[in-house]
Amino acid sequence: MADSDRSDAGAAPDGDRLHRREAGGDPTPTTPKAGSRPLQAKADGRGNPQPTGARRSRGPLYAALDLGTNNCRLLIARPHDHGFRVLDGFTRIVRLGEGLTATGRLSDAAMERTMEALRLCRNKLREHEPTRMRLIATEACRAASNGEEFIARVERELGLALEIVDRQTEASLAVTGCADLMEEASDGALMFDIGGGSSELAWLDFRGGRPRRQGRMSSSIRSWQSLPVGVVSIAERFGGVDVTPDTFEAMVAFVASHLRQFRGREKLRQMIAEHPVHLIGTSGTVTTLAGLHLGLERYERQKVDGLWMTREQIDATMSALLAMPFERRVAHPCIGKDRADLVLPGCAIFEAIRREWPTDRVRVADRGLREGILISLMDQDRVTRSPNKRTR
Repeated sequence: MADSDRSDAGAAPDGDRLHRREAGGDPTPTTPKAGSRPLQAKADGRGNPQPTGARRSRGPLYAALDLGTNNCRLLIARPHDHGFRVLDGFTRIVRLGEGLTATGRLSDAAMERTMEALRLCRNKLREHEPTRMRLIATEACRAASNGEEFIARVERELGLALEIVDRQTEASLAVTGCADLMEEASDGALMFDIGGGSSELAWLDFRGGRPRRQGRMSSSIRSWQSLPVGVVSIAERFGGVDVTPDTFEAMVAFVASHLRQFRGREKLRQMIAEHPVHLIGTSGTVTTLAGLHLGLERYERQKVDGLWMTREQIDATMSALLAMPFERRVAHPCIGKDRADLVLPGCAIFEAIRREWPTDRVRVADRGLREGILISLMDQDRVTRSPNKRTR
Protein backbone atom coordinates (compact mmCIF):
# COMPACT_ATOMS: atom_id res chain seq x y z
CA MET A 1 0.00 0.00 0.00
CA ALA A 2 2.47 1.85 1.10
CA ASP A 3 2.65 5.28 0.34
CA SER A 4 1.56 4.56 -2.99
CA ASP A 5 1.82 6.85 -5.99
CA ARG A 6 3.43 9.98 -4.56
CA SER A 7 7.02 10.30 -5.75
CA ASP A 8 9.76 12.81 -5.17
CA ALA A 9 12.05 11.28 -7.74
CA GLY A 10 14.74 13.73 -8.71
CA ALA A 11 14.23 15.84 -5.60
CA ALA A 12 16.63 16.19 -2.72
CA PRO A 13 16.54 13.44 -0.10
CA ASP A 14 13.98 13.65 2.68
CA GLY A 15 16.85 14.87 4.85
CA ASP A 16 16.61 16.41 8.38
CA ARG A 17 12.82 16.14 8.56
CA LEU A 18 11.27 16.05 12.00
CA HIS A 19 8.32 13.79 12.75
CA ARG A 20 6.46 13.62 16.05
CA ARG A 21 5.17 10.38 17.51
CA GLU A 22 4.05 8.65 20.69
CA ALA A 23 5.33 5.43 22.18
CA GLY A 24 3.40 2.17 22.27
CA GLY A 25 3.39 -1.41 21.11
CA ASP A 26 2.60 -2.39 17.54
CA PRO A 27 0.08 -5.18 16.92
CA THR A 28 2.17 -6.67 14.14
CA PRO A 29 5.65 -8.17 14.49
CA THR A 30 8.40 -5.81 13.39
CA THR A 31 11.62 -7.65 14.12
CA PRO A 32 13.68 -7.89 10.92
CA LYS A 33 14.31 -11.32 9.50
CA ALA A 34 17.72 -12.84 9.98
CA GLY A 35 20.06 -11.77 7.22
CA SER A 36 17.97 -8.75 6.34
CA ARG A 37 20.82 -6.32 6.86
CA PRO A 38 23.51 -5.39 4.36
CA LEU A 39 27.03 -6.63 5.00
CA GLN A 40 28.78 -4.49 7.58
CA ALA A 41 32.39 -4.11 8.74
CA LYS A 42 31.34 -4.55 12.37
CA ALA A 43 28.74 -7.06 13.43
CA ASP A 44 27.70 -9.12 16.39
CA GLY A 45 27.58 -12.92 16.40
CA ARG A 46 24.26 -12.92 14.55
CA GLY A 47 25.43 -10.65 11.73
CA ASN A 48 23.59 -7.58 12.98
CA PRO A 49 25.52 -4.34 12.45
CA GLN A 50 26.98 -2.65 15.49
CA PRO A 51 26.98 1.16 15.43
CA THR A 52 30.28 2.97 15.75
CA GLY A 53 31.06 4.91 18.91
CA ALA A 54 30.13 8.19 17.24
CA ARG A 55 26.77 6.83 16.14
CA ARG A 56 26.11 5.29 19.54
CA SER A 57 26.66 8.61 21.29
CA ARG A 58 24.03 10.25 19.09
CA GLY A 59 21.55 7.43 19.54
CA PRO A 60 20.43 4.46 17.44
CA LEU A 61 19.39 4.72 13.81
CA TYR A 62 16.32 3.04 12.32
CA ALA A 63 15.42 2.31 8.71
CA ALA A 64 12.19 1.47 6.91
CA LEU A 65 11.87 0.37 3.29
CA ASP A 66 8.57 0.00 1.43
CA LEU A 67 8.62 -1.68 -1.96
CA GLY A 68 5.21 -1.25 -3.55
CA THR A 69 3.64 -1.78 -6.94
CA ASN A 70 4.66 1.68 -8.11
CA ASN A 71 7.34 3.05 -5.77
CA CYS A 72 10.43 2.04 -3.87
CA ARG A 73 10.83 4.16 -0.71
CA LEU A 74 13.36 4.29 2.09
CA LEU A 75 13.59 6.35 5.29
CA ILE A 76 16.48 6.41 7.74
CA ALA A 77 15.82 8.21 11.01
CA ARG A 78 17.01 8.80 14.56
CA PRO A 79 14.74 9.22 17.59
CA HIS A 80 14.51 12.89 18.51
CA ASP A 81 12.61 14.46 21.37
CA HIS A 82 9.09 12.98 21.13
CA GLY A 83 9.43 11.94 17.51
CA PHE A 84 12.16 11.16 15.03
CA ARG A 85 14.39 13.10 12.70
CA VAL A 86 14.76 11.83 9.15
CA LEU A 87 18.44 11.75 8.23
CA ASP A 88 18.18 10.34 4.74
CA GLY A 89 15.55 9.09 2.35
CA PHE A 90 15.01 7.74 -1.12
CA THR A 91 11.99 7.56 -3.39
CA ARG A 92 11.85 6.28 -6.94
CA ILE A 93 9.01 5.25 -9.21
CA VAL A 94 9.89 1.72 -10.36
CA ARG A 95 6.49 0.42 -11.56
CA LEU A 96 7.32 -3.05 -10.34
CA GLY A 97 3.75 -4.13 -11.02
CA GLU A 98 3.67 -2.92 -14.62
CA GLY A 99 1.84 -5.52 -16.73
CA LEU A 100 1.06 -7.67 -13.69
CA THR A 101 -2.71 -7.46 -14.23
CA ALA A 102 -2.39 -9.02 -17.68
CA THR A 103 0.38 -11.56 -17.10
CA GLY A 104 0.29 -12.39 -13.40
CA ARG A 105 4.08 -12.00 -13.31
CA LEU A 106 6.68 -9.33 -12.63
CA SER A 107 8.28 -8.41 -15.94
CA ASP A 108 12.02 -8.54 -16.53
CA ALA A 109 12.17 -4.79 -17.23
CA ALA A 110 10.25 -3.94 -14.05
CA MET A 111 12.48 -6.17 -11.95
CA GLU A 112 15.63 -4.59 -13.41
CA ARG A 113 14.34 -1.07 -12.64
CA THR A 114 13.55 -2.17 -9.12
CA MET A 115 16.91 -3.87 -8.58
CA GLU A 116 18.67 -0.63 -9.49
CA ALA A 117 16.57 1.32 -6.99
CA LEU A 118 17.14 -1.29 -4.29
CA ARG A 119 20.87 -1.19 -4.98
CA LEU A 120 20.85 2.53 -4.18
CA CYS A 121 18.87 1.83 -1.02
CA ARG A 122 21.39 -0.85 -0.06
CA ASN A 123 24.20 1.68 -0.44
CA LYS A 124 22.42 4.15 1.85
CA LEU A 125 21.89 1.45 4.45
CA ARG A 126 25.56 0.54 4.32
CA GLU A 127 26.50 4.18 4.74
CA HIS A 128 24.28 4.80 7.77
CA GLU A 129 24.49 1.36 9.43
CA PRO A 130 21.03 1.43 11.08
CA THR A 131 20.69 -0.39 14.38
CA ARG A 132 17.33 -1.85 13.37
CA MET A 133 15.39 -1.94 10.15
CA ARG A 134 12.36 -3.45 8.52
CA LEU A 135 12.17 -3.95 4.76
CA ILE A 136 8.76 -4.82 3.36
CA ALA A 137 7.21 -5.61 -0.01
CA THR A 138 3.50 -5.29 -0.70
CA GLU A 139 0.92 -6.00 -3.40
CA ALA A 140 3.08 -6.56 -6.50
CA CYS A 141 5.16 -9.22 -4.78
CA ARG A 142 2.09 -10.66 -3.04
CA ALA A 143 0.17 -11.07 -6.28
CA ALA A 144 2.89 -12.06 -8.75
CA SER A 145 3.55 -15.74 -9.37
CA ASN A 146 7.27 -14.96 -9.38
CA GLY A 147 7.13 -12.55 -6.42
CA GLU A 148 8.90 -14.89 -3.99
CA GLU A 149 11.48 -15.66 -6.64
CA PHE A 150 12.20 -11.95 -7.05
CA ILE A 151 12.54 -11.46 -3.28
CA ALA A 152 15.03 -14.33 -3.19
CA ARG A 153 17.02 -12.69 -5.98
CA VAL A 154 17.14 -9.40 -4.06
CA GLU A 155 18.59 -11.17 -1.02
CA ARG A 156 21.04 -13.19 -3.10
CA GLU A 157 22.38 -10.27 -5.13
CA LEU A 158 22.00 -7.33 -2.74
CA GLY A 159 21.95 -8.88 0.71
CA LEU A 160 18.56 -7.34 1.50
CA ALA A 161 15.92 -9.69 2.91
CA LEU A 162 12.53 -8.16 2.19
CA GLU A 163 9.43 -9.63 3.78
CA ILE A 164 6.19 -9.80 1.84
CA VAL A 165 3.63 -8.54 4.36
CA ASP A 166 -0.04 -9.44 4.30
CA ARG A 167 -2.74 -6.84 3.74
CA GLN A 168 -3.78 -6.58 7.37
CA THR A 169 -0.21 -5.82 8.46
CA GLU A 170 0.02 -3.23 5.70
CA ALA A 171 -3.17 -1.52 6.87
CA SER A 172 -2.06 -1.57 10.53
CA LEU A 173 1.30 -0.01 9.74
CA ALA A 174 -0.33 2.72 7.65
CA VAL A 175 -2.69 3.52 10.54
CA THR A 176 0.27 3.75 12.91
CA GLY A 177 2.07 6.10 10.55
CA CYS A 178 -0.93 8.41 10.16
CA ALA A 179 -2.37 8.26 13.68
CA ASP A 180 -1.02 11.64 14.70
CA LEU A 181 -3.18 13.33 12.05
CA MET A 182 -6.50 11.98 13.33
CA GLU A 183 -8.50 14.80 14.85
CA GLU A 184 -8.75 14.65 18.63
CA ALA A 185 -12.40 15.80 18.62
CA SER A 186 -13.55 13.12 16.17
CA ASP A 187 -15.37 9.95 17.16
CA GLY A 188 -13.83 8.05 14.29
CA ALA A 189 -11.99 8.19 10.99
CA LEU A 190 -11.80 6.28 7.75
CA MET A 191 -8.20 6.03 6.63
CA PHE A 192 -7.47 5.03 3.05
CA ASP A 193 -4.20 4.36 1.28
CA ILE A 194 -4.38 4.29 -2.51
CA GLY A 195 -1.53 2.13 -3.73
CA GLY A 196 -0.24 1.01 -7.07
CA GLY A 197 -1.75 -2.47 -7.05
CA SER A 198 -4.11 -2.37 -4.08
CA SER A 199 -5.80 0.13 -1.80
CA GLU A 200 -6.39 -0.31 1.91
CA LEU A 201 -9.18 1.11 4.04
CA ALA A 202 -9.39 1.09 7.84
CA TRP A 203 -12.36 2.28 9.87
CA LEU A 204 -11.26 3.56 13.27
CA ASP A 205 -13.92 3.88 15.97
CA PHE A 206 -13.01 5.97 19.03
CA ARG A 207 -16.40 5.94 20.74
CA GLY A 208 -15.11 3.42 23.29
CA GLY A 209 -12.01 5.50 23.98
CA ARG A 210 -8.94 6.54 22.08
CA PRO A 211 -5.61 4.76 22.61
CA ARG A 212 -3.14 6.96 24.47
CA ARG A 213 -0.25 5.67 22.41
CA GLN A 214 0.16 6.19 18.70
CA GLY A 215 1.66 2.76 18.18
CA ARG A 216 -1.52 1.16 19.49
CA MET A 217 -3.91 3.15 17.30
CA SER A 218 -4.58 0.06 15.20
CA SER A 219 -6.40 -1.43 18.21
CA SER A 220 -9.20 1.00 17.30
CA ILE A 221 -9.67 -0.53 13.84
CA ARG A 222 -13.25 -1.75 13.71
CA SER A 223 -13.14 -2.94 10.12
CA TRP A 224 -10.65 -2.93 7.27
CA GLN A 225 -10.54 -3.98 3.65
CA SER A 226 -7.90 -4.35 1.00
CA LEU A 227 -9.21 -3.55 -2.47
CA PRO A 228 -7.53 -5.34 -5.39
CA VAL A 229 -7.37 -2.01 -7.22
CA GLY A 230 -4.63 0.61 -7.36
CA VAL A 231 -3.49 3.39 -9.66
CA VAL A 232 -1.41 1.07 -11.85
CA SER A 233 -4.04 -1.68 -12.16
CA ILE A 234 -6.82 0.83 -12.88
CA ALA A 235 -4.68 2.62 -15.47
CA GLU A 236 -3.91 -0.68 -17.19
CA ARG A 237 -7.59 -1.65 -17.22
CA PHE A 238 -9.14 1.67 -18.31
CA GLY A 239 -6.24 3.79 -19.54
CA GLY A 240 -4.81 6.84 -17.83
CA VAL A 241 -3.72 9.15 -20.63
CA ASP A 242 -6.95 10.27 -22.32
CA VAL A 243 -9.55 9.98 -19.59
CA THR A 244 -13.00 11.18 -20.60
CA PRO A 245 -15.77 11.85 -18.05
CA ASP A 246 -17.39 8.56 -19.13
CA THR A 247 -14.14 6.67 -18.63
CA PHE A 248 -13.71 8.27 -15.24
CA GLU A 249 -17.23 7.24 -14.20
CA ALA A 250 -16.53 3.69 -15.36
CA MET A 251 -13.44 3.64 -13.13
CA VAL A 252 -15.46 4.91 -10.17
CA ALA A 253 -18.18 2.30 -10.72
CA PHE A 254 -15.58 -0.48 -10.89
CA VAL A 255 -14.05 0.56 -7.58
CA ALA A 256 -17.49 1.02 -6.02
CA SER A 257 -18.33 -2.60 -6.80
CA HIS A 258 -15.47 -3.65 -4.52
CA LEU A 259 -16.44 -1.23 -1.75
CA ARG A 260 -19.80 -2.97 -1.37
CA GLN A 261 -17.96 -5.87 0.27
CA PHE A 262 -16.66 -3.68 3.12
CA ARG A 263 -17.69 -5.24 6.43
CA GLY A 264 -19.78 -2.73 8.37
CA ARG A 265 -20.40 -0.59 5.29
CA GLU A 266 -23.87 0.60 6.41
CA LYS A 267 -22.87 1.01 10.06
CA LEU A 268 -20.01 3.26 9.02
CA ARG A 269 -22.37 5.32 6.89
CA GLN A 270 -24.71 5.67 9.87
CA MET A 271 -21.85 6.68 12.14
CA ILE A 272 -20.78 9.39 9.70
CA ALA A 273 -24.34 10.74 9.69
CA GLU A 274 -24.57 10.86 13.50
CA HIS A 275 -21.04 11.53 14.77
CA PRO A 276 -17.99 13.65 13.89
CA VAL A 277 -16.01 11.45 11.50
CA HIS A 278 -13.50 12.45 8.85
CA LEU A 279 -11.54 10.80 6.06
CA ILE A 280 -7.76 10.69 6.13
CA GLY A 281 -5.98 9.91 2.88
CA THR A 282 -2.39 8.81 2.49
CA SER A 283 -1.32 8.53 -1.12
CA GLY A 284 0.15 10.49 -3.98
CA THR A 285 -3.35 10.97 -5.35
CA VAL A 286 -4.46 12.93 -2.30
CA THR A 287 -1.22 14.86 -1.89
CA THR A 288 -1.32 15.81 -5.57
CA LEU A 289 -4.85 17.16 -5.18
CA ALA A 290 -3.66 19.13 -2.16
CA GLY A 291 -0.75 20.60 -4.11
CA LEU A 292 -3.06 21.60 -6.96
CA HIS A 293 -5.56 23.12 -4.52
CA LEU A 294 -2.80 25.19 -2.89
CA GLY A 295 -1.48 26.32 -6.27
CA LEU A 296 2.04 25.18 -5.46
CA GLU A 297 4.69 25.86 -8.07
CA ARG A 298 6.47 22.77 -6.81
CA TYR A 299 5.44 20.10 -4.37
CA GLU A 300 6.17 21.07 -0.74
CA ARG A 301 5.58 18.38 1.86
CA GLN A 302 5.44 20.76 4.82
CA LYS A 303 2.49 22.59 3.27
CA VAL A 304 0.61 19.44 2.29
CA ASP A 305 1.03 17.01 5.18
CA GLY A 306 -1.81 17.62 7.65
CA LEU A 307 -3.80 19.89 5.34
CA TRP A 308 -7.61 19.82 5.68
CA MET A 309 -9.64 19.94 2.48
CA THR A 310 -13.39 20.46 2.35
CA ARG A 311 -15.77 18.55 0.13
CA GLU A 312 -16.20 21.61 -2.10
CA GLN A 313 -12.45 22.11 -2.46
CA ILE A 314 -11.96 18.49 -3.49
CA ASP A 315 -14.82 18.70 -5.98
CA ALA A 316 -13.33 21.79 -7.60
CA THR A 317 -9.79 20.41 -7.73
CA MET A 318 -10.90 17.07 -9.17
CA SER A 319 -12.96 18.83 -11.85
CA ALA A 320 -9.97 20.95 -12.84
CA LEU A 321 -7.73 17.89 -12.99
CA LEU A 322 -10.20 15.90 -15.07
CA ALA A 323 -10.36 18.78 -17.56
CA MET A 324 -6.56 19.00 -17.76
CA PRO A 325 -5.11 17.39 -20.91
CA PHE A 326 -2.36 14.83 -20.53
CA GLU A 327 0.36 17.21 -21.73
CA ARG A 328 -0.52 19.71 -19.01
CA ARG A 329 -0.48 16.98 -16.39
CA VAL A 330 3.01 15.99 -17.56
CA ALA A 331 4.18 19.61 -17.33
CA HIS A 332 2.58 20.34 -13.98
CA PRO A 333 5.22 20.47 -11.20
CA CYS A 334 2.95 18.70 -8.71
CA ILE A 335 2.26 15.82 -11.11
CA GLY A 336 5.05 15.23 -13.65
CA LYS A 337 5.57 12.72 -16.41
CA ASP A 338 6.00 9.72 -14.12
CA ARG A 339 2.53 10.07 -12.61
CA ALA A 340 0.58 11.89 -15.31
CA ASP A 341 -1.17 8.68 -16.38
CA LEU A 342 -1.82 7.51 -12.81
CA VAL A 343 -3.33 10.52 -11.08
CA LEU A 344 -6.83 10.25 -12.60
CA PRO A 345 -7.13 6.51 -11.86
CA GLY A 346 -6.17 7.44 -8.30
CA CYS A 347 -8.82 10.15 -8.25
CA ALA A 348 -11.40 7.60 -9.36
CA ILE A 349 -10.55 5.39 -6.37
CA PHE A 350 -10.76 8.42 -4.07
CA GLU A 351 -14.05 9.50 -5.61
CA ALA A 352 -15.60 6.07 -5.11
CA ILE A 353 -14.63 6.18 -1.42
CA ARG A 354 -16.03 9.71 -1.04
CA ARG A 355 -19.35 8.76 -2.61
CA GLU A 356 -19.70 5.65 -0.47
CA TRP A 357 -18.90 7.45 2.79
CA PRO A 358 -19.35 11.21 2.29
CA THR A 359 -17.76 13.43 4.95
CA ASP A 360 -17.38 17.19 5.11
CA ARG A 361 -13.59 17.13 5.37
CA VAL A 362 -10.57 15.06 4.40
CA ARG A 363 -7.18 15.29 6.03
CA VAL A 364 -4.18 14.88 3.75
CA ALA A 365 -1.28 12.73 4.95
CA ASP A 366 2.12 12.66 3.28
CA ARG A 367 3.17 9.77 5.48
CA GLY A 368 2.23 6.14 5.89
CA LEU A 369 3.92 2.76 5.85
CA ARG A 370 7.52 3.85 6.34
CA GLU A 371 6.62 6.12 9.23
CA GLY A 372 4.53 3.35 10.74
CA ILE A 373 7.47 0.97 10.54
CA LEU A 374 9.82 3.47 12.18
CA ILE A 375 7.38 4.23 14.99
CA SER A 376 6.77 0.54 15.71
CA LEU A 377 10.49 -0.27 15.78
CA MET A 378 11.27 2.64 18.08
CA ASP A 379 8.35 1.81 20.33
CA GLN A 380 9.58 -1.75 20.66
CA ASP A 381 12.92 -0.39 21.86
CA ARG A 382 11.15 2.06 24.21
CA VAL A 383 13.25 4.98 23.02
CA THR A 384 10.59 7.63 23.72
CA ARG A 385 10.92 9.26 27.15
CA SER A 386 7.48 10.88 27.36
CA PRO A 387 4.91 8.58 25.73
CA ASN A 388 1.81 10.68 26.27
CA LYS A 389 2.82 13.99 24.75
CA ARG A 390 1.35 14.63 21.32
CA THR A 391 2.76 17.45 19.21
CA ARG A 392 2.58 18.33 15.56
